[in-house]
Amino acid sequence: MPAFAESVLVGAFQLVFWGAVLMCAVAATVLAVRHHSTPDPAVRAPDPVFWDVFMGSTVAIPAILIPTLAAPWSGAVLAVLGAGAGVAAYRGSPRIMAWHSRLRQRRQDQPVYTAAQAEHDTLLARWSRYELDPACCIDYPAMTDVRSPETSALIKAMREAEQLRAERHQGYAPAVERFGRALTAAERAAGIPAAAD
Repeated sequence: MPAFAESVLVGAFQLVFWGAVLMCAVAATVLAVRHHSTPDPAVRAPDPVFWDVFMGSTVAIPAILIPTLAAPWSGAVLAVLGAGAGVAAYRGSPRIMAWHSRLRQRRQDQPVYTAAQAEHDTLLARWSRYELDPACCIDYPAMTDVRSPETSALIKAMREAEQLRAERHQGYAPAVERFGRALTAAERAAGIPAAAD
């Protein structure tokens, strides 16, 4: 009886192990094939797709055959697990590929975002002196008077840039440029000499 229990335990362990290997191999193969196959024939490269299928097969086929030699019923269980993993990977691949695309785009946009942050900080420091420096408040009251159209546009542009910065939105860099133009226009309308910038 202990030998039988031991063989069942070993068989269950092998089934779990090979099932995990098979599911990972099938899911990775489906995701790789979906990633490398594009609807545009000019971009499509058949070689990566072939090699994706070939490499996935070299893992998936032995993962089914080895346990099947030990227990024929395990082949059917593994085939069902593999098919389920393939269907799940196929259905989930658009979300995974979209997430991967967003991640890649964020990495590409990082230098632009960092430069926009530095420019934004410089513009905020330039703007803050009109609010915090009493001499600037007295000399240039139009810079804090939101009844002025230029100052009102400046405040709107500043809020937009702040909001997009908090969201790490891809429109952040253009918003910082608009903020800079609005600040320059407000300073010009308030009669601030160019040397004061």
